[in-house]
Amino acid sequence: MYSKATTVAAYLKELPPDRRKAITAVYRAMKKHIPKGYVEGIQYGMIGWVVPLKKYPKGYLDQKDVPLPFAALASQKNHMAVYLMCVYGVKGGEKWLRDEYKKRGMKLDMGKSCIRFKKLEDVALDVIGKAVSRPSVDDFIKLYEKTRKK
Repeated sequence: MYSKATTVAAYLKELPPDRRKAITAVYRAMKKHIPKGYVEGIQYGMIGWVVPLKKYPKGYLDQKDVPLPFAALASQKNHMAVYLMCVYGVKGGEKWLRDEYKKRGMKLDMGKSCIRFKKLEDVALDVIGKAVSRPSVDDFIKLYEKTRKK
């Protein structure tokens, strides 16, 4: 479900009530833990946090007008999803995430960098918070550049 909203408030407002409740809760957990330096907004039709172009003028995939995505949150057609680029490509990142879900007795539906969920109870908010709190902007830029060299 691609949104044409231009603000987080507009994005949340257009969601059905059940999804709005879930996305809002995940959004708040992420926002609380996102390190300073990332910028919140809408990117690719999703709520997201990016490395601003002022800090990383090369841009995402060398597109000088596209900020480097760090984390995102979306209501898709058949599920909701948290996108954690900060876990993708980090040595041990995926294992850590899977282990944390397992410790909580929760099932994890995960792609390369996304966690899919259908209801709020399927999301370990504390784990998502820890995941996004880890890399500073500078560390994330280094990680991104390292993965681009491969």
